[in-house]
Amino acid sequence: MQTSNRLFDDLARVASGAFNTLSGLREEIETRVRERVERMASDLDLVNREDFDAVRAMAAKARAGQEELEARVAKLEAELAALQQPAPPTKRARPAPRPPKETGEPETA
Repeated sequence: MQTSNRLFDDLARVASGAFNTLSGLREEIETRVRERVERMASDLDLVNREDFDAVRAMAAKARAGQEELEARVAKLEAELAALQQPAPPTKRARPAPRPPKETGEPETA
């Protein structure tokens, strides 16, 4: 009976060693695949998430500033249009009387 127990113990050790070897192999494969994907991503000029979020925040801030400036320009254009409207007509002063024409004849009083 002891031979069968010894055989099972040996089989258990071989199986455990094989399992540990496969586990290490799996980790090595994952590492290599991750390296390869990162290399491909860098070749494609992809950005990481932190850079993307930073640029997105800058774009949102710029858009808000642009909208604020557009509102200011519209207000200033309206004020300018109001200033450029023709003034309502006012009473004109009578022109000064013209001096008499000289005819070359003596004036008679």
